[in-house]
Amino acid sequence: MKYAIIAAGEGSRLAEEGISEPKPLVKVAGQCLVDRLIRVFLANDAEEIIVVCNDLTPLVDEHLRMIEREGFEGKKIPLRHIVRTTPSSMHSFYELSQFLNDSPFVLTTVDTIFRDEEFADYISAFKASLADGSADGMMGVTDYIDDEKPLYVETRQGVITGFLDSDPEGKCKYISGGIYGLTPKAIDTLNRCMSEGKSRMRNFQRGLIEDGLRLIVFPFSNVLDIDHAGDIDKAEEMIG
Repeated sequence: MKYAIIAAGEGSRLAEEGISEPKPLVKVAGQCLVDRLIRVFLANDAEEIIVVCNDLTPLVDEHLRMIEREGFEGKKIPLRHIVRTTPSSMHSFYELSQFLNDSPFVLTTVDTIFRDEEFADYISAFKASLADGSADGMMGVTDYIDDEKPLYVETRQGVITGFLDSDPEGKCKYISGGIYGLTPKAIDTLNRCMSEGKSRMRNFQRGLIEDGLRLIVFPFSNVLDIDHAGDIDKAEEMIG
């Protein structure tokens, strides 16, 4: 399984609230966000981990270069990173996609927080769906809403039928957790979205449905993003 991390945001809201480190190096429970994901991915059979960061945060580039050179927790690991400044997460995903078109992969943003044990269960379920051919992708979702602009996930018997900006009637049980398990088919959709001038990951996700990919959900109890300084305390409480 390949894993990919979007770490190309500027973390401007955190900076406005007094957090001086670039977002990938912000620490939660004593470990910076990008290292936490690397650790979790290695524990779940990562054959390669690809990270994109931007050229406005040289400390992140230096940190990842050090890991590539010296290893992670004393061991050499299959990490590669690229440096690109992009206008959106979808454009960052596009930069990563050149390394993801030959095998299934899991993609997250660098500030996605989840419980390690639930992620391991998610990977097992995703692998099972790949083995039996029951899905083209598995999306991590949650019924815990702690997002300024949640993306609601419309489902029917566990299969995703739509991604909605709002749910005024309360019909959607879940919102997107920003954890994407996909096959290389998804890269075709990404390329189409890029050629049509679309942006934002939620438009890519809608494109997957438009292109007929079968996406199933995997519920996490809690998933949150580190967008504000207060989210660090929430994350530490969540993961114990």
